[in-house]
Amino acid sequence: MTTSQADGNMIDTFARFDLPGEIAASESKKPWPSGHYAKTLFKKDDFRAVLITMDPGSKMKEHHADGTISVQVLKGHILFTAQGKAHDLPTGSLVTLGASIKHEVEAVEDSAFLLTISWPDEQKLLTMKHRGYGS
Repeated sequence: MTTSQADGNMIDTFARFDLPGEIAASESKKPWPSGHYAKTLFKKDDFRAVLITMDPGSKMKEHHADGTISVQVLKGHILFTAQGKAHDLPTGSLVTLGASIKHEVEAVEDSAFLLTISWPDEQKLLTMKHRGYGS
């Protein structure tokens, strides 16, 4: 368990997570109205770790993140589409993507993945043409 400030940033400088336990906890919240469930495990000004679980056939429509990301498939099988190409990612796969590149994710089967984001500082965010998640 981590302790957070009012802005959601974690106070702790170290945290450990039981990922199979976190996946099971997210699955216990089914049904998910959007077909997927996301839980921020750790948040600092410059970093995010988010566990995302998805039902088969559910899709996260094209969007982007303002920071460099990695997607590590912990369970199941997803299709990760970026720069016009679909990448088949079964359990154990890892993909990385530069900041602000549009992408989408579709679950082929019950799936879970760990999304990490290297978050830009506030000054860099202000200079970006677009902000946050979205198309």
